Amino acid sequence: MSDVAILCNLAHVTLGPRTTTNWLGLAADYNLIRDSIARVVPGFENFNERIAKEGFFYLPNAAKQRIFKTSSGKAKMTVCPIPKHDLRPEEFLLTTVRTHDQFNSTIYGLNDRYRGVFHGRRVIFLNPLDMEARGLRAGQIVDIYSHFEGEVRMAPRFAIVPYAIARRSAAAYYPETNVLVPIRSVAAKSNQPAFKCIRITLTPSVSCEPLHFSEKDVEHNLNRVVPRLS
Repeated sequence: MSDVAILCNLAHVTLGPRTTTNWLGLAADYNLIRDSIARVVPGFENFNERIAKEGFFYLPNAAKQRIFKTSSGKAKMTVCPIPKHDLRPEEFLLTTVRTHDQFNSTIYGLNDRYRGVFHGRRVIFLNPLDMEARGLRAGQIVDIYSHFEGEVRMAPRFAIVPYAIARRSAAAYYPETNVLVPIRSVAAKSNQPAFKCIRITLTPSVSCEPLHFSEKDVEHNLNRVVPRLS
């Protein structure tokens, strides 16, 4: 079930006769959603017609045009302190990311051309120097453990992929790693789950055969240029 279908069905059941919105109709026909967007969001006029005729159009981006909707008409910059994470020697700081074939939590395929990962999603990206220091190998299968306020959570069986990521950092796809984030682990002001800041440790998985990456593939991925559509 898509994100849209989940939300629309929840709204239909929750609001019932208190709303005039045809929630089930929106879930069944995305053209109706685009028509609603066209009515309220600047720059999306004739949304359906433009998609049908041109196949795409560029989203409005005022900053790109040097238009800043502030009292001064100028950009306002905010300097934020960089948080310091006192990681234990065995810990990494995990961030969760999407693949190229993914929109929010909807997964359309198993390929990630951004990072050179194909035919699978259950991977964890690590810096090669961190891997060497801890005796970890490309393709090795590990279990990921998160640590928050004494609570330990586990996501099993992830293949290690060497990647040009900062030391002591790690990355993996969501929603596969959502289980690692306790409901209490949230950002200070937004109260959003801290999916970009997860303390983890890694343990080799039991009875799991490693994936086999050639040295050529590993080297190519560490030095790859992200392909761009023309």
